[in-house]
Amino acid sequence: MDFATNAFKRSLRDRRLQIGLWSTLCSSLVAEILAHSGFDWVLLDMEHSPNELPGLVTQLQAMGRGTAAPVVRAPWNDAVLIKRILDIGVQSILLPYVQTADEARKAVAAVRYPPRGVRGVSATSRASQFGRIKDYFARADDEICLLVQVETASALEQLEPIAAVDGIDGVFIGPADLSASLGHLGNARHPQVQRALEDAGRRLRHLGKAAGILTAVEEDARRYIEWGYSFVAVGVDTALLAGAADKLARTFKPQQP
Repeated sequence: MDFATNAFKRSLRDRRLQIGLWSTLCSSLVAEILAHSGFDWVLLDMEHSPNELPGLVTQLQAMGRGTAAPVVRAPWNDAVLIKRILDIGVQSILLPYVQTADEARKAVAAVRYPPRGVRGVSATSRASQFGRIKDYFARADDEICLLVQVETASALEQLEPIAAVDGIDGVFIGPADLSASLGHLGNARHPQVQRALEDAGRRLRHLGKAAGILTAVEEDARRYIEWGYSFVAVGVDTALLAGAADKLARTFKPQQP
């Protein structure tokens, strides 16, 4: 059985712009719809959504024939959680709240097999097609795409050491938590936050490291792309559904006093 190469990882390495969508609805049907919408990647969120591993398996299955590569955000930089996510076949993983180069190195170790890392070994996981991919252990490390999330003022001070860690494929700048860290909770468009985002994009571009970000505002997304961000999520499924539902309701139902 053929080993699935990670096209998303190669696109980041080659600095090809990757447009994505955030998915928080924990539904295989939603994942299937989004995967066929034409996006390059879809983020399945475990940090701020009630996603658990059994549900993630069905979402990965549903996305199988779509255009979008699945990326899973783990709830934490924890080797046990990471091992379980990789074992169900996830090849691209985003880890939140990475603050230092040491934490980045811990993340790299968690996604690699010994002797390069500490990932636990299962001979019959879904990742290896239940043992049918005979060279899985030899090739798995090279196909894992590891993204780390930098989302505080103190982490931004450590951006270069974090991004320089061997095995980090991209750095995602979290605008929501960063705005809170800078004293502007709920206001990622504050000038101070925007200056920090522009500076982070410039610094990552200088390092030759892929930079990622999320926004639901088209104007902001286009500006971030100009600043050098190369994997950009341009919406969230819950916001899309809520916005469309609210608009439709207003069309037919007069506003209440």
